[in-house]
Amino acid sequence: MSTTDRLSSLDVAFLCLEGAAPMHLGAVLVLGPSAPGTPQSVADALARRASRIARLQLRVQPTWWPPGSAVWAPAPDFHAGDHVRVHELRGGGWPDLVEVTGRLLSRPLDLRQPPWELHVIGGLPAGRVAVAAKLHHALCDGQGAVLLGSGLLDGGCGDEPVRAQPAAQRTAAGPEDWAGRMLTGATRLVDDLPELAEQLGRAAGIGLSVLRHVRQPLAESSLSSDDSARRRLLMLRLDGHDLRRVRRAHGGTTHDVLLTVLAGGLRHWLQTIGHAAGDRSIRAFVPVSRRARASGGGAGNQLSGYLCDLPVGEPDPVRRLRAVRAAMDRNKAAGPGRGPGALGLLAAAAPPAVHRVLTPLAGRHPSLLFDLVVTTVRLPSARLTLGGAPIESVYPLVPLAPGQALGVAFIHDGDTVHVGLHAHAGGRHDAGKLGDALQAALAELAELAEPAALAEPAG
Repeated sequence: MSTTDRLSSLDVAFLCLEGAAPMHLGAVLVLGPSAPGTPQSVADALARRASRIARLQLRVQPTWWPPGSAVWAPAPDFHAGDHVRVHELRGGGWPDLVEVTGRLLSRPLDLRQPPWELHVIGGLPAGRVAVAAKLHHALCDGQGAVLLGSGLLDGGCGDEPVRAQPAAQRTAAGPEDWAGRMLTGATRLVDDLPELAEQLGRAAGIGLSVLRHVRQPLAESSLSSDDSARRRLLMLRLDGHDLRRVRRAHGGTTHDVLLTVLAGGLRHWLQTIGHAAGDRSIRAFVPVSRRARASGGGAGNQLSGYLCDLPVGEPDPVRRLRAVRAAMDRNKAAGPGRGPGALGLLAAAAPPAVHRVLTPLAGRHPSLLFDLVVTTVRLPSARLTLGGAPIESVYPLVPLAPGQALGVAFIHDGDTVHVGLHAHAGGRHDAGKLGDALQAALAELAELAEPAALAEPAG
């Protein structure tokens, strides 16, 4: 990629949301007991590989035209080691890892630098080492983060050369340059008016589709929170065999089953904390990747999305699954560019200058459209290692929207689905029991799978 590639309008939108809440993606990788050497040696290896990946050496640089836009440009005096840090757990157990990673992943990234960090954490039992990764959403979407992160692992291709930034972009403009630029800008404005009008027309059409589904936010919701920066990360695993049993017995996709497990888990959790599930659904925003699978689809964000009502008021697990399946089928029939959840396409259609003004305001009221974000990504099918040590598990993290107390991320890894629950520690109720509730919801669905369906081959 060029080191001065322009950020897309969607990338700029994620930058503009940063003031309302930290907008970085994250993941926690746990290496097996054969981890190479010390945490410091792992950090050194990661820094060496990061220094060979051109995209990790770029920072955001605002540009004067088009208004509000920005480019990726090489950071001066870049040192990969400044972005890779080492920590040692005091207690050495899983609760300590959860507490430390939750604290590390809560802190905003410095956008004056290349927007990423890696935290290598030692002190786990049996010589295990964990790596907590943070990448700003302006840099990539979830699937893009998997592609970018693969360059840091064994067999990665972090050898893209870094070209110097053109001198004209490094040099400050004098008065004559500004006069010339203003004249050039005026000429471009006239030339670009037809395209700008078309772009605004597309944005208006998508915007009307989205705005038709604005609703009154849930009052005193367990999924709402204050604006404090405190976060908590919960990590658990779901059995892929059970998920496939449910899918074969009751139809739908594995993703439909995951959303149903989440609906059931939220129902159990609300009952556990003494909050009635009620008749109203909890609405999830489900990002949809528009990235071409074969080629990786390039850099940056390539997203649209669906809105899916999770039927937490439905007591019957199978009926919950049917309701989720019907909702997702309607979404797919409408397509990611026409449905009410096409927020990514709306952001991509709006000019950067519009984002600079309106996105920070709209970003403070996400509950007008949805109550939580639920995202799913897939790992490569090949065995993942770092320095020869197997990566035992990967727990993903999705950013929390302002005022919302929970974000859910699923990642498929062979016969296991790892779940990262990003919870707001300042929410109205402790989300610590939600992990147990999700396991109970999956077990409930698996017990209802018909024996005759279990012998059917996986689709």
